[in-house]
Amino acid sequence: MKSIYDEDYIEIITRLRIIRTSKNITQLDLAKKTQSFVSKIESCERRLDVIEFLRWLDTLNISFSDVIPSKYTKGE
Repeated sequence: MKSIYDEDYIEIITRLRIIRTSKNITQLDLAKKTQSFVSKIESCERRLDVIEFLRWLDTLNISFSDVIPSKYTKGE
């Protein structure tokens, strides 16, 4: 199974997309490259690597715990 189809990965990407849209940040605003880059990640056509993930968290001004499934957080 490719990791872009993993249930946890899809949940993280979905949370990132919901937070982005709730903050009225467009895909183009978020992308340092192109809008299609963000679109491919949000539709799980392309995998988000760790460094890109950290940049998204910074751009959206959110923490790791805002998007990680609860089963991966301490105490769960």
